[in-house]
Amino acid sequence: MTTPNNDGLAVFTEEMRATHTILIPNMLPMHFKMMIRIFHSYGYNCELLETTGRSIADCGLKYVHNDTCYPALLVIGQFIDALQSGKYDTHKVALLLSQTGGGCRASNYIYLLRKALVKAGFGYVPVISFNLSGLNDNPGLKFTVPMLRRIVTAVMYGDMLLWIKNQCRPYEIHKGESEALAETWTARLTDEMSHGGALSARAVKRNYRLMLADFAAIPRTNEKKVKVGIVGEIFVKFSPLGNNDLENFLVSEDAEPRLPGLLDFCLYCAYNGIMDHKLYGTGAGKALIYRIAYAFLDSHKKRMIKAIRAHGVFEAPSEFAHAIHLVQDYIGIGAKMGEGWLLPAEMLELIDSGVTNIVCTQPFGCLPNHIMGKGMMKPLKERNENVNIVAIDYDPGATRINQENRIKLMLANARREEGDATEDFLEKVPRTPSKTFVE
Repeated sequence: MTTPNNDGLAVFTEEMRATHTILIPNMLPMHFKMMIRIFHSYGYNCELLETTGRSIADCGLKYVHNDTCYPALLVIGQFIDALQSGKYDTHKVALLLSQTGGGCRASNYIYLLRKALVKAGFGYVPVISFNLSGLNDNPGLKFTVPMLRRIVTAVMYGDMLLWIKNQCRPYEIHKGESEALAETWTARLTDEMSHGGALSARAVKRNYRLMLADFAAIPRTNEKKVKVGIVGEIFVKFSPLGNNDLENFLVSEDAEPRLPGLLDFCLYCAYNGIMDHKLYGTGAGKALIYRIAYAFLDSHKKRMIKAIRAHGVFEAPSEFAHAIHLVQDYIGIGAKMGEGWLLPAEMLELIDSGVTNIVCTQPFGCLPNHIMGKGMMKPLKERNENVNIVAIDYDPGATRINQENRIKLMLANARREEGDATEDFLEKVPRTPSKTFVE
């Protein structure tokens, strides 16, 4: 029996930990698989939803207005598709969704999901808000300091795997070897962390050395390929469901994807908490907590960078402080709606590292990203030579082939700049209408 709260909403209770399966939408497969094992070790039965395809968006369109933020439409569609699949006892299922608490529309996803569940006949299913802002309290899900430490460690390991896998995969001689190795390491790390291992600084350093050695041993070609950075709104930047499998598409087009990690977004959030005290006069105690969180997260990233540089085979990302330094001449640090100043900072970080071809992914109509992404493209191009940026909108009315054709044109331009493209390459790119719309 579902217990409602004072507002009549279904609540995930302490008793439900033993009886309910918590469904989690997929954004970063490797990261989230490790996080789910951490939840398991604390007595929560979780399952990652990995369903894909146009049917997910179609399901979302049935229960959410098509002007709704595209990530919300996809996540809600994925949840309701799972509930309608017959795979689960819907009276023993809960749904977990992150909630930012900021000015982004993502703060309203919980409300949109609950409204859609009622419309679909699943109003009794509890919705759990994953947030650190005190929003939508869930008595059955409590985050402790040790649990959060494990989650941060999972983010860090996931970023390392994502970073070095993408530097191997486009060049591998035996196709699929990098992906398989990443899966092996994901399973190994989740097993270690579920038993309390892989968390100490010594264990992290050891795993980094072993990880780097394993990926460096993959036979690779020495050919030169176009490097393409991926930035944008957090869900469509990372999620294969949200960006139509952009990483795989770039690899199939003989390009090397470069994707800044999730830890950078966490550092961005912590740094904004520190700056809020300076810019807007928020409480000093709260700012101190953010300072401690920032120092903790920053030490983790520095450890990863140090390990990659010491190994010497792969390129390392830059420190987060460098991204802050790069962006300050372009936009104020107080601009923090959505991805805020982090979006142009990540583009500048990529440019500074020699990656001058960038795909800026954004949900159609996402105002913060249109300002911080598209709005910053002109000054970025004016002050940095040979920068090649294409902004791609993702929404249920945009055709995949049109999105991919625009990326192909960007790659053709990049190859021309490098002296490798020909007019024949451009002629092979099919032309399609710019956009179609769902009625």
